[in-house]
This record gives sequence, C-alpha cells and structure tokens, in this order.
Amino acid sequence: MFAPAEFAGRVARARAAMVGAGVDLLLIDHAECLAWLTGYTVSETMYRAAFLPLEGEPWFVLRELDAQPCRNACWFSDIRGFADTAEPHAVMAEAIRARGHAASRIGADHTSYGFTAATRDRLQALLPEAHFADMPGAGDLLRQVKSEAEIALLAQAAGIADKAMAAIVAKARPGLSPRAAAAIAAASFLENGADTGETGPIVPGIGDHEFLHGAMTAQPLADGDVLHVELIPKVANYGARLMRPVLIGSDRRGLAPLAERLVALQDRQFAAMRPGALAGEVDAVLREAVLAERLRPTYDNVSGYTLGLYARTPRPSDFSRVFLPNSTWRLEEGMVFHMYVSAGGLGFSETIVVRAGGGERLTGTARALLRAGGPQRS
Repeated sequence: MFAPAEFAGRVARARAAMVGAGVDLLLIDHAECLAWLTGYTVSETMYRAAFLPLEGEPWFVLRELDAQPCRNACWFSDIRGFADTAEPHAVMAEAIRARGHAASRIGADHTSYGFTAATRDRLQALLPEAHFADMPGAGDLLRQVKSEAEIALLAQAAGIADKAMAAIVAKARPGLSPRAAAAIAAASFLENGADTGETGPIVPGIGDHEFLHGAMTAQPLADGDVLHVELIPKVANYGARLMRPVLIGSDRRGLAPLAERLVALQDRQFAAMRPGALAGEVDAVLREAVLAERLRPTYDNVSGYTLGLYARTPRPSDFSRVFLPNSTWRLEEGMVFHMYVSAGGLGFSETIVVRAGGGERLTGTARALLRAGGPQRS
C-alpha cells in the first residue's frame, strides 16, 4: 500500500522517540500503530505484537493463522507465528531473548489496549532482567502528522462519504426511516470501495445536540423532520467523517437560518486551523461564538478530534488530540481532524487537513441543510 520510503520515515520517527525515552527495543501492540509501522494489523483475539530495535530489522509475533496475511502485508520478513496451543507471552519472551534483548530497556505504550497490566506483569516475569518503560500515548502521538500518501487515502474515504450522502439525499422524502437511510449509505460505501459498510449514527435530529449518539430506528420520518447523518467510511483503515442534517420535506421548523449560522461560525474555525495555532484558541473561535449567540444553552463536548487510522480496537473515535477550551497542544501541518458543530437538532462536520493557509476540507458535500433536489456539492 505504501512505498518503502514511507515506512522508512515512520521507523525513523519511532526510533527518535525511542532515543528520547532511553529504550533499546520498542514493543508495539496498539492496533493502529501496528498498521502504521508494519503495514499489518489484526484483532486482539490472541495477543500479538511487533518489535522495533534501535538497529536492525523489526519482527512480528502473532497467531500462526494470521502469519501469512502478515507476511503478505509487512515490509519486513521476520514474522513468527505460534500455534493456538502456545502461550503468546511466552513466545514473545523467547523471541526477545533469542534476539539479545532479555536485559534491555523495552519501551511500550502503557495506554495501549493490548498492553494490559496482565501483559506487563507476565512479560516482566518471563524477562526478569528487562525493564519495561512507559512511552505514554506513543501509539497515537507518533501518527499525528499525516504524510501526503495518508492524506490521499483520507481524501478517497471523504469522497465515498460525499457519494453516500448524495445517495441518501436523493431519497429524502416523508416515509424514509433512519434504518433505510443507513442501508442506502452502507450499499454506497461498499459499491464505492470502502473497507466495510459501517455507516456511523443515522438518527432523527431532535432536541439540541444530544441526538448525535442516538439510536437508529425504523420509524418513518414525517414532513418537516430532520435526519441526522454521520458517515464514517474507511479506505485501507483510514477513516474520513462527514455529518449533515437532511431535511425531510418542507422546513416547517424554520431551521435554515440556524444552519447557515452554524456553517458560517465553523468556517471561521477552519480558517484559524493553521500550523502553530493553539488548539484551545481554535476551539474558542467556534465555541465562544455559539454560546454568545445563544445557539446552544451549554457547550461541553469537543469541537473536533483526530482522524487517521482506525483498526480493530474498542475505540470508535481517536481523542488523542481534541479541541477544548483547555487544549494546550499546537496544530502542525498535515494533521487531520473531524471538526463538528451541532445545535437545534442540526449537526455539521468535515474531514479537515491542516495546511499553511488554514484548514482544508477533504469532504466536499454542500455545507447547508440538505434536501432532495437541492445542491449537494459546495
């Protein structure tokens, strides 16, 4: 999927972090970081990990059933599979010992879902002379800035989201149910090259902002209702996101002015997304205006979060970098985010890449309250 030079750059970035942490060997069991560093990732049905030394080729240890797909995807050749009857941690320890790292300082992201307390304790017992050093958040932080090759995949996923949104809007009329809309989106995803048909929340847009994580229903929508559509297609595990309110029939609630205002305020936020900008200040551009104009009574949720690789973990969204009033990190060119705003039953979001001139949209759907027969591209 990626050129050798791409992986060489990733290895260099990981090794720089290892030097900074004073470790000799990096253990990677964070699903997304595995994909990023090796080219392969797999579920945590049985413990699996890759290992990167400061010098020399990495190696991967995993279930034998997954070893051949791993060999097919990885850029390196040292792949060791173990039988289902084996104890994975014991196989890991043996491989570490055989490669001369039994007494090394071994770095690992202790916030990884794979690196549980049980994993740490078992590996320490098997390698009593080794020291396991925490590299907190490394699995996410190494991947924050995206290469142009990664951004190309995110743009491809964003295009799939646009097509699925258009397919839903084309059938946006009374009688359409959220479940039927989700079926339209899922089919469009698969027809256009997405990894899966998982759609994201497609629910009635009701109340203020609490609808965002509502439950999908088969209840038909009536004239004047709003269908909230969030789409999360992935291409080669790289996920883009797009949210729009879709009007069913006529605008009985007079929501068009609110939609226009939310879009205008969010556009200001996108313009502020320049390299070096403080995340909390970027957040304030939107949050403070929404509150000052009383578009929402409270605003407690984030206004954006990291996008990139999504693998098989319990985490559906990546909050390693978020936009909140107390966010003190700074934006860098090549970072990609899901930026969203919601109020009055309406939700708008885009996949945004940070560029020198400000935030650039990868999603291209018209930024408006969508309705059948209206413009679908901006």
